[in-house]
This record gives sequence, C-alpha cells and structure tokens, in this order.
Amino acid sequence: MKSTAQNKEIKESTTAELKEKLQTATLEYTKMKLNHAITPLENPMKIRDQRKYIARLNTELRSRELAEVNGK
Repeated sequence: MKSTAQNKEIKESTTAELKEKLQTATLEYTKMKLNHAITPLENPMKIRDQRKYIARLNTELRSRELAEVNGK
C-alpha cells in the first residue's frame, strides 16, 4: 500500500513543496532512464513507479490550479 501513503503525503504537501518534489522526481526519472539504457536496472519496475509518482504530482498540482481558478 505504498501508493496510498504517497497519495496522502501528496495531498498534505503545500504547492511549493509539490513543485520541488516534481522537479526532483523528474530529474531522478531521467537519470534512471539513462542508467537503464546503459546498464539494465536490477528492478526496471522502479522506472514505471517513478513515472506514476510524477503523474500523481502533476495531477494534484493541476487540481489545485483548477480549484484556485474556480474558487475566484
């Protein structure tokens, strides 16, 4: 149930923290993909998990953006 803990963490974070997490996660994802192209990772599922984590961050940021616009 790792994803539910991540979802809770994402929902409780501030927008600035989410942007910072997104930046670091994207950088980490890029490094993982590059490393996997050179020498295969021990667990390639980590790449997919990282991509899904980035999508969760983007989804939360977008929902907050829409809530801000609709709230005004």
